[in-house]
Amino acid sequence: MHSSPPAVCPHVEWALGRVLDAPVDLDWSVQPASPAAWRADCAWVGPPGTGGRIAAALQKWQMLRFEVTEDPSPGVDGERIMFVPGRGVYRAATSANGDLMIAEDRIRALLATCRDPDSLRHGLNRLLGTEWDAELEPYRHYGEDAGQNWLSQVS
Repeated sequence: MHSSPPAVCPHVEWALGRVLDAPVDLDWSVQPASPAAWRADCAWVGPPGTGGRIAAALQKWQMLRFEVTEDPSPGVDGERIMFVPGRGVYRAATSANGDLMIAEDRIRALLATCRDPDSLRHGLNRLLGTEWDAELEPYRHYGEDAGQNWLSQVS
């Protein structure tokens, strides 16, 4: 969680707890990139698709900034989900090493609609979530020294 108003933090924990079917108590701290907001890091364990359910639960609060990363598992690609107020959600599959994977049909559709190099550049940036990354980067920096909570769900 990159940023949340303090009053929403308990709701974030309750939403995570509902998805993970376990109580969640995050270690919140002030977000220096936005001092009126709080931030928290956590790692979680759950069956494939849990990351999508976490993101869906958190999207109810449109003022949040967050990322959810689900590592790949046997037979299932990983996933990266980012949410930024006013921009909405960005979602992409990830490879075993964490790189974004853009499906060939999406690239073919982009190539079929591009009329010049600028439209291709803009389209590739959209497919890669560049605008979400740019908006979240100042918030990520402050998480490097923060503690991390581990959340798990027994399947």
